[in-house]
Amino acid sequence: MTHAEFETTVRERLAVAAVESKIRKDLTWQEIADHTDLSVAFVTAAILGRHPLPASAAHAVADLLELEEDAAMWLQTIPLRGPLSGGIPTDPTIYRFHEMIQVYGTTLKALIHEQFGDGIISAINFRLDVAKVADPDGGERAVITLDGKYLPTKPF
Repeated sequence: MTHAEFETTVRERLAVAAVESKIRKDLTWQEIADHTDLSVAFVTAAILGRHPLPASAAHAVADLLELEEDAAMWLQTIPLRGPLSGGIPTDPTIYRFHEMIQVYGTTLKALIHEQFGDGIISAINFRLDVAKVADPDGGERAVITLDGKYLPTKPF
């Protein structure tokens, strides 16, 4: 049976325990995801309390990280999603995404609507990828791919 959460405390505690175990065991997010047959982005989001995991993946993660007895059950629940905290994010990495949307949000909206028409990009039928590439000017660049299904607005 599918269950949904209506507060965040349990998943927040579980996320803390999972990250502590990940650090203690010196695992990468990819190494954890490799035990689930799911993408590293989805598994990371689920462990951090943003998605439910299928039963087999939840048990694999809970076993690998040696989490408490009920962890696999909680990893399968549909979390309460929403803001990480009220107001503008203060973590520098998260803030930069906030800043990018503040600067480029209207541009993205204009380009998406011009190419697709009126509608939205799904965050449900969605894929996320992060890659590190060499910068031709030296150093490294982050390539972030947000791949969501376009859902047109339907008159009714």
